[in-house]
Amino acid sequence: MTMTAEEQMSEGQHAIPMEGEDITPKKDGGVLKLVKREGTGTELPMTGDKVFVHYVGTLLDGSHFDSSRDRGEKFSFELGKGQVIKAWDIGVATMKVGELCQLICKPEYAYGSAGSPPKIPPNATLVFEVELFEFRGEDVTEEEDGGIIRRIITKGQGYSKPNEGASVDVIVVGSCEGRVFDERELKFEVGDGEGLGFPVGVEKAIMAMEQEEEALFNIKPKYGFGNAGNAKYNIPGGATLQYKIKLTAFEKAKESWEMNTVEKLEQSSIVKDKGTQYFKEGKYKQASVQYKRIVSWLEHESGLSEEDENKAKALRLAAHLNLAMCFLKLQEPNQVLENCDKALDLQASNEKALFRRGEALFGMKEFDKARDDFQQVAQLYPANKAAKSQVSLCQKRIKEQHEKDKRIYANMFQKFADRDSKEAETVKGEGKASDDDGMEVENGEKEVASEA
Repeated sequence: MTMTAEEQMSEGQHAIPMEGEDITPKKDGGVLKLVKREGTGTELPMTGDKVFVHYVGTLLDGSHFDSSRDRGEKFSFELGKGQVIKAWDIGVATMKVGELCQLICKPEYAYGSAGSPPKIPPNATLVFEVELFEFRGEDVTEEEDGGIIRRIITKGQGYSKPNEGASVDVIVVGSCEGRVFDERELKFEVGDGEGLGFPVGVEKAIMAMEQEEEALFNIKPKYGFGNAGNAKYNIPGGATLQYKIKLTAFEKAKESWEMNTVEKLEQSSIVKDKGTQYFKEGKYKQASVQYKRIVSWLEHESGLSEEDENKAKALRLAAHLNLAMCFLKLQEPNQVLENCDKALDLQASNEKALFRRGEALFGMKEFDKARDDFQQVAQLYPANKAAKSQVSLCQKRIKEQHEKDKRIYANMFQKFADRDSKEAETVKGEGKASDDDGMEVENGEKEVASEA
């Protein structure tokens, strides 16, 4: 039968002294810390930080069971996420960069009554020598591009996080280069943040948080105020921002599968009006977010009554047409084409869909295709004078393009002709040389023959 480390001690074997400061929250002696070398600075790692350490693990009798130093590779983990034993989450959180310490960990803060066979027996007290080399915040961007880095001050409750459209209660403090430029406590819906003066990174940060969490976020320009900066807050272009955010409460917006048809139709009408208001204010990105919600709710809805089917179709059509208009304003022609095509699937020959698709194609210099769309509008809707004007403009651009192409091809053909002429002269010159060579060969052959 395998003896525990404590039983081995009773057999008189050498034991590591049980010394150090009790650093457990309960002060139950479960983790004792002894600093062997002080670290530098004052900053400590926070929950969620990725920490990089070297460690050597031993039993109380001094026998080694694991060592990152032997492997020659630092060990990393996310602090406070339960990726390691409790003693490590507690102990490493108290360390500074460069610090070397000893952690004595009671079984309930290590591997408990199960142990970790074959090297760690049941109910074993473990000793770790740990050195902290660095720590860095958690990247909460979808692309993991380092644009939004979180450092948790107070861990939140539960696992649920706000989604698009969720109602959130937050306390927000924004700063830049040590200067606080925004400090507010407010309630709003995720998706409305830009209209409240928040950069896009703030809402992305909030959607990564748990209830009652408080965290620091370092937001790069891509997710901040970009190269333009923000005149209202006196933020220069290209500035990195810091936000301290506390999510005091939130209520998730219902997902599509959580709503019945009546709710989807009601909510779609509400967000349609909301999107229209944003559009009127020139907030095209925020407007597009609202219209996309309609599509996500109703695009795959089936088995509707005739009345509800007509309502859903009208809402989807309006959403795609409005998305096309938003993307025209945002100069994203491919998105315009996609939404116009979907609108035309719902209602063939829709005037707005054809016209807006024509505008997008015109912007992409696809003048032939744009003319076809505008001509179709002019034929189907004779009162649309703008379409007729656009047809004329497309014809003008096509003609200009043809003239330009003719000049390019004319120059190209002239270059080919000049090149061919030069090559012909070169070949002719080489031909003479060949004749001379032939004569020499021929004379040579005669000479050889006479010699024979």
